Amino acid sequence: MELKVINDKGKSAATVAASDALFGRDYNESLVHQIVIAYQANARMGTRAQKGRSDVRHSHKKPWRQKGTGRARSGDVASPLWRGGGKIFPNLPDENFSHKVNRKMYRAGMCSILSQLAREERLKVVESFSVEAPKTKLLSQKLKNMGLASTLVITDSVDQNLALSSRNLVNVRVLDVDHADPVSLIQFDSVILTKKAVARFEEILK
Repeated sequence: MELKVINDKGKSAATVAASDALFGRDYNESLVHQIVIAYQANARMGTRAQKGRSDVRHSHKKPWRQKGTGRARSGDVASPLWRGGGKIFPNLPDENFSHKVNRKMYRAGMCSILSQLAREERLKVVESFSVEAPKTKLLSQKLKNMGLASTLVITDSVDQNLALSSRNLVNVRVLDVDHADPVSLIQFDSVILTKKAVARFEEILK
């Protein structure tokens, strides 16, 4: 499969050979959905906690006698049925949200996303991608000249100038290949890959 290589003006300058297994795979929507949900779930942390009926600070005395008052019997004001009582099934800090995805499935899902991006011409390849100084304006102007707005830039390694230049741009994210994730790939309108990043993807997703 051939991928188009664009220049600094966003024009097609050449082509680069790419693996059909990585960029020519059929789109598997259910698999992509599964790995995206799993990635987001695995990022969750158990930071919430609620009190059960044994945790709330209430007296454990019976509020009124069992019989003779005409009211329903009650044994504890910490009951979940009462206002201020404990929760029946409280959320706990050690709650586990993680989803398991096999390595083979994850790699196939990533290849499916990359293939669909290439099919929709949202995937751009460049020789290299860098800025001369750590200035947001330089990176913003560079992307504007290429005709790109919402963009994910994936390089083989992120230098300091590029990382610092992208921090204040809301619609731009810079990642290296080893930290590319399915959520970022589908989040942006365009994805830029350097030639070395393409080779690295073929190495780790084969």
